[in-house]
Amino acid sequence: MTTESSIFVGTFDGFSWIRCEGKGSFLNSPTLKTFGLDRISAEEKCLVIDLQACTSMDSTFMGTLAGLANRLVAQNGGVLQIADSGERNRHSLEDLGLDFLMEIDPSSAKWHGALETIRAELKPPQTPSQLGAILKTVHVLEAHQTLSDTNAKNLHAFSNVVNLLESELESKQKLAEDPERK
Repeated sequence: MTTESSIFVGTFDGFSWIRCEGKGSFLNSPTLKTFGLDRISAEEKCLVIDLQACTSMDSTFMGTLAGLANRLVAQNGGVLQIADSGERNRHSLEDLGLDFLMEIDPSSAKWHGALETIRAELKPPQTPSQLGAILKTVHVLEAHQTLSDTNAKNLHAFSNVVNLLESELESKQKLAEDPERK
């Protein structure tokens, strides 16, 4: 299975569903983001992220989730919900303080009782996101900036990563402007 096909999606009455199979990472988070932003633009009020088959998440993936949660609330007054987080993924989200941005395994969610039906209808997204080198760096940088903005602990934890990514982005942009520069 490719990293692109590790994200499966569906739209349902009252919510959109995004399932991650395998590791949630910087490789498949652009696809997560693209579908999520498309649904938010379509005025979706509830995005559900299904982590039942997600073995782990890196910081870029979690920063992408946080960015979607923030955008969903700001634009549509909506909510990002996590389905079947599992202990490890729940701990990762809580450790970064993201449980305050999203509902993790909400017991009253309208999709409870229909998990098998929903998962059976999921498909790979129509347009998986493939980014060039500069856009990949921008994506990873934005995810880490979102995590840093979430709380002071994250700001401290990710400050070196953000600084490194900003320098890398600047270098890539200069190279793109003048390929003769080394």
